[in-house]
Amino acid sequence: MTQMDNVVNMGASLADTLVARRTKSGIWNRRTRRYIGHAVAYFFMTACCFVFLIPLVWMISTALKDRGSIWLWPPKWIPDPIEWHNCADVFNYVPFGIYLRNTLVIAFCNIVGHVWSVTLVAYSFARLRFRGRDFLFIVLLATLMIPGEVTMIPRFIMFKLFGWYDTYLPLIVPAFTGGPFMIFLVRQYLMTIPYELDEAATIDGCSRLQILYKILFPIIKPPVTLIIVWTFIGSWNDLMGPVIYLTTQSKYTLAIGLTTFYGQQPHSTLWNLLMAASVMSVIPLLVIYYFAQDYLIGGIASVGLKG
Repeated sequence: MTQMDNVVNMGASLADTLVARRTKSGIWNRRTRRYIGHAVAYFFMTACCFVFLIPLVWMISTALKDRGSIWLWPPKWIPDPIEWHNCADVFNYVPFGIYLRNTLVIAFCNIVGHVWSVTLVAYSFARLRFRGRDFLFIVLLATLMIPGEVTMIPRFIMFKLFGWYDTYLPLIVPAFTGGPFMIFLVRQYLMTIPYELDEAATIDGCSRLQILYKILFPIIKPPVTLIIVWTFIGSWNDLMGPVIYLTTQSKYTLAIGLTTFYGQQPHSTLWNLLMAASVMSVIPLLVIYYFAQDYLIGGIASVGLKG
């Protein structure tokens, strides 16, 4: 019995050793495959980043060249000499400062309109209880399926009858009516906030507007920042609206102003000045994204699906 016990113990020890080695080898293989997979993914994403950055690099390079260097073959990626004065020549060739001011005014008014209207409507759908609330919310979401091309002509006729043609009102007033997707975004975020905050504020004597802007508004900064960035980018890059409603050159925005650099023939277009103006137009977008990127990621990732 003693020898039998010794054999059994030796077999068990050997089995445990083989299992441990196999388990350790399996873990090592899994870790190796994971590291290789991460390396391949990072290499692929880095290569894609370089591909996507080629137009931006070429735009910056062209903005610092003279007209004769643009058409050289093979192309020169690094300008020689660097024409820094192209940025100043943009202001002399077109009223770039006026276009910039007009665009900033429209973007600021749109941001104020969207933040004010979207938060009010979203608060009503998320925190107030009234008959037909869910039905109206479904109708609001249904408007997302209506293409903008369908309402373009009726809106133009309506604004023309209002006497708003060749003014900024058609580009600003619709922002004060909110946006369906933005309302949905903020409403879903508000649905994740406990209603006890509203009840406590009501006991303390706060009105509905005070609850919204003093209690809830600081909490919903991520989706509100997302709305601000989307609105700014949409207003900054909008070309269709200004082309339809604006006819006076002094009221043009940057999107229309960039088209004034085009000539009748490709070689008659001031490509270096056009690229310089484009670079200066992109800078505000990069700046606002840099300072708001944390809120953007949080606004997208933390929006709940409750309700």
